[in-house]
Amino acid sequence: MPERIDFNCDLGEGCGDDAAIVPLVSSASIACGGHAGDEASMRATVALCLRHGVAIGAHPSFVDREHFGRRELDLGAGAIHVLVLAQVRRLATVCEAAGTRLRHVKPHGALYNLAARDADVADAVAAAVQAIDPTLWLYALSGSALAEAGRLAGLPVAEEVFAERRYTVEGRLVPRDEPGAVIDDLDASLAQVRTMLREHAVIALDGSRVPLRADTLCLHGDRPNAARFAASLRAALESEGVRVAHPGAAA
Repeated sequence: MPERIDFNCDLGEGCGDDAAIVPLVSSASIACGGHAGDEASMRATVALCLRHGVAIGAHPSFVDREHFGRRELDLGAGAIHVLVLAQVRRLATVCEAAGTRLRHVKPHGALYNLAARDADVADAVAAAVQAIDPTLWLYALSGSALAEAGRLAGLPVAEEVFAERRYTVEGRLVPRDEPGAVIDDLDASLAQVRTMLREHAVIALDGSRVPLRADTLCLHGDRPNAARFAASLRAALESEGVRVAHPGAAA
């Protein structure tokens, strides 16, 4: 098992129990106006994170509230660069007003998955983050094009794994509209997390073993019973002697 790992959750989306989840995680990726979120929700979520010492990150996405940012839009790399800049800067301004700063950026939904496999999109996202602040951590799917683009841009990169999503043999997330994509059983989720952390691998949906790197562990805050999942995952990590901390925190 690793000595430490970041435990992150997507928040400020208006559909989860953020107040119950925040005390259990080490970092939060906050919706900043694309798939969800507005000035009021960003201010409230930033304040909640500050209250509990949780590192704040931006969660930019395609501007598509109707589909919660989970539909790929036909935008070029230049347009994606612009939308990431705008959304991250919007949250950065909220943070500045609250006397704090952003610590990371993690794309949401369809943008995240597209950047994981498309080098041009990955470069556009990484370049936007680097332009805002080259010390920001970029959260990217383990082994993805986005992780590579972030490193090439000189950004610190946290390779991300998922507690309650199944994987393909290529190491990508199984699309949500396919059977078995989401793990609803807590014990199955815990088993997957232990395999990822102990063995640096995940068992894909077809039964194959896929190597990965786990710097940060994600739980989706919009899932049913997210707070219960978060509490159980945090307890499991601590029972294994794993310290939960943002990747930029002091050792």
